[in-house]
Amino acid sequence: MRKRRAEKRYIKPDPKFNDVLVAKFINYIMWDGKKNTAREIVYDSFDIIEKKTKKPALEVFQKAVQNVQPLVEVRSRRVGGATYQVPMEVRPDRRIALAFRWIKNYARDRKDKSMAQKLAAELLAASNGEGSSVKKKEDTHRMAEANKAFAHFRW
Repeated sequence: MRKRRAEKRYIKPDPKFNDVLVAKFINYIMWDGKKNTAREIVYDSFDIIEKKTKKPALEVFQKAVQNVQPLVEVRSRRVGGATYQVPMEVRPDRRIALAFRWIKNYARDRKDKSMAQKLAAELLAASNGEGSSVKKKEDTHRMAEANKAFAHFRW
């Protein structure tokens, strides 16, 4: 083997909640290296969540991420000229990455005033087990279930 696997970078927890997951999420929301803007968006959405639910925003956020994380996904695999969708388990770090990506993308697609409001709405929906990001997880699981017959092509 020529190349080494890249070593894992560890991220510092965010200043307000002292939570690594929130810090990672802020990095996901960030555009063009504007971390302060991303922080503002995330913290504002957390404030909106606290006003609406009267619960700690961190709890709602963690529940939302938990509800969106997929357990299985399908990956394309070529076997003898045919491409099969093979269901595979998702690694823990990829689970979080997918959850963040789906929450961010579906929040951006929402029809609200500001990104903070869109994000708050998507996080609230996800924590209640509804919303587009949770639907995406369910669709992913459904596809994996439908292609269970090809599970023996796993590598």
